[in-house]
Amino acid sequence: MPDTIEYSHVTAPPPGETIEVHPGIHWLRMPLPFQLDHINLWLLEDGEGWTIVDTGLYDETTVALWQQILTTRLNGKPVTRVLVTHFHPDHVGMAGWLCENLNVRLWMTETEWLWARSWSLDTDPTVYDHQAAFLKTTGCPDTLLAATRHDSPRYPSLVSPVPRAFTRLREGQSVEIGGRRWEIIIGRGHAPEHACLHCPELSLMISGDQVLPKITPIVAVEINEPDANPLRDFLATIEKLRNVPDGIDILPSHNFPFFGLHGRLDALKDHHDNRLAQFRAACTSPMTAMDLSNAIFTRPMDSQNVTFAIGETVAHLNYLCWRGSITRTERNDGIFLYSPN
Repeated sequence: MPDTIEYSHVTAPPPGETIEVHPGIHWLRMPLPFQLDHINLWLLEDGEGWTIVDTGLYDETTVALWQQILTTRLNGKPVTRVLVTHFHPDHVGMAGWLCENLNVRLWMTETEWLWARSWSLDTDPTVYDHQAAFLKTTGCPDTLLAATRHDSPRYPSLVSPVPRAFTRLREGQSVEIGGRRWEIIIGRGHAPEHACLHCPELSLMISGDQVLPKITPIVAVEINEPDANPLRDFLATIEKLRNVPDGIDILPSHNFPFFGLHGRLDALKDHHDNRLAQFRAACTSPMTAMDLSNAIFTRPMDSQNVTFAIGETVAHLNYLCWRGSITRTERNDGIFLYSPN
């Protein structure tokens, strides 16, 4: 099904500036040093203060931009809380710095906070050995394993210290911000307990990475849970989000705000249905995840993107195994093989 989105705003705020996109809702952007080169963040007027939603990556550039924002864009009112949608470093990276310097509480779902704390404290170099052990089960060649060990970013270096205390966000909870009710809708698959914020009064939803207007959110198996089925969770979230009104403005973490939620949900479902069909068709004999990944992801990629592709491949293969379309067996050398049923 074709996308039916319509952008509600097509001019992004310059670094260090903000744009008011709805009454009391201000949009800012922070740069990212990746192929995906930006993240959208949100400042919500909250009575006599401000609520920050998502924070950007922890680096010198983002620190300087936040100092500029805090000095010039808050009209002399204090920040009262920092709310983070999920644990990925471009979202939680500056949260600890902001909470410490502004003396405010972090608001997150429990699982996202736990993952952020765990990953940020895991500075043991053997984490690369653990990653290599996972990748080896996929049939990843030794040359790529070596490159991955060298290229992989360390999560702790991308985030400021995650606060030890937080306020928990829960499914179905209503949070009052600026005298308005914001409903917490939990999304899964891209992250374990991703918080979306729906404001019926303003007819908008801050979707984080759960729903993006153009790119498909990464749905990948992580090395700490190799047998997970995140695609099942992601597809279930698509169906749950159909309960959100179609005509509202979606404020995503990347690209531009847009209308057309249900059409975008259809497109995301179609994408994964098609990808599942591709993997199933490619699996004609016992094959490794690396074999199948190479069959589907054919464009040239650096080692970092190869690991993303493998994570997505295993997510789709785990889903197909769960559905009974293929079977996974383990060779004597520990490499998994996937066969058609």
